[in-house]
Amino acid sequence: MPAFEDERGWFIKSFQDTFFEEKNIRFELRESYFSISRKNVIRGMHFQLPPFQHHKIVFCPQGAILDVMLDLRKDSPSFGRHFAIELSAQNHQAVFIPEGFAHGFLALTDNAMTYYLVSSSYRKEYDTGIRWDSFGMSWPATAPLISARDQSFAPLAGFQTPF
Repeated sequence: MPAFEDERGWFIKSFQDTFFEEKNIRFELRESYFSISRKNVIRGMHFQLPPFQHHKIVFCPQGAILDVMLDLRKDSPSFGRHFAIELSAQNHQAVFIPEGFAHGFLALTDNAMTYYLVSSSYRKEYDTGIRWDSFGMSWPATAPLISARDQSFAPLAGFQTPF
């Protein structure tokens, strides 16, 4: 994300539609929200089922997270593989997560803010996930804090992908 610093502080551009247009990516913003997490919290691995699947843009304007994406697209050469990147207030990185990916993260610091730009509206009945410890990700946390809901998701091995 473009970031500019001077004696007053920082200015960061968190979204620019022409960036996506130049890469032939259609992204129409429908919702934005953020979470604040304690260190060693794992949130994920979340996604919405069709027809309410969505693209996400995720960044961390406060603290640091290890952001994780899991490819659920059955015809993809990377199906079932995960990708991880550190996002932080210091590195100003953002990730684009296409439809058909599960998403989650580990808070690396206390008060880590994760900010989401999403291309579809939330639909509770289509919102689901893959169990956080079922796809080979080596989470760098001892005794992570995980919600009961996230613990209840089916493992990747038993998931029939609609993507």
